[in-house]
Parts: sequence; C-alpha cells; structure tokens
Amino acid sequence: MILPNGAIVAVADGTTLKLFRNRAAEPHIDLAVWDDPEIAAKNPGSGGRHRLSSANPDSDRGAEDGFAAGIAACLNQMALDHGFDHLFLIADPRTLGELRRHFHPRLRSRIVGELSKDLTAHPAEDVAEAIRRA
Repeated sequence: MILPNGAIVAVADGTTLKLFRNRAAEPHIDLAVWDDPEIAAKNPGSGGRHRLSSANPDSDRGAEDGFAAGIAACLNQMALDHGFDHLFLIADPRTLGELRRHFHPRLRSRIVGELSKDLTAHPAEDVAEAIRRA
C-alpha cells in the first residue's frame, strides 16, 4: 500500500495507542513516532452488554472497550480539529471493530486503510513493513 506523506498511523489494542507520522514521500514509508495522546476511557460501548460469567470469563473486556471508545474520541477530535488529512489504522480485530462503532463521519472520510493485526509491541520498522504488505 502507498501511504501518503504526512499520514498518521494509529496502532492500537485494548490497552495501548501508538501514533506515527509518515515523513517519507510516496511511495516510501518512514514512520516517525508522534506524541501519544492521553486517552480517557469512555463508556464501554458494546462491552457494557457483556457480563462476567463462566460462559464469558473475560473481566477486562469492558475496560478494553472503554479504552477503544476513548481512542475513537481522541481521533475524532483530531480529525475535527484538522490534525491530519489521512489516517491508517492498525488494531487487533476486536479493538478495530469497537473503534469503528465510534467514528465521526469526518474521521471515516480520512481513513486511507486498515489492518486487522496487533502490532502495538512492535517497532516502527515492523509497522511500516506491515503497511507496505497491506
């Protein structure tokens, strides 16, 4: 995939958000670490419907959904404040689904690609290579 110059890359899971900015001219990708915003967990969204039981023992699901909603709120605000023109999202499948539920239409219009993969523990070079292969 060709990532536009200046595009923001958001790499997320249920507990972490990493932001990068592509500083290379197309078709190259050179990701620079961007300041990670402070994320305030929001209403857990779909996680609020899940109850802890023997059939659903994941007690962290609500907190992860709340964090994903917080990420979406932050990205929405950045898009509304014209903080970026292009966004590429990388997140594990569950977080990506929860993020999509909370996106503002203006943010949706700026998404140039998505990758359903957990890369939060990987360095920028691995993230760039995953985008190239997408």
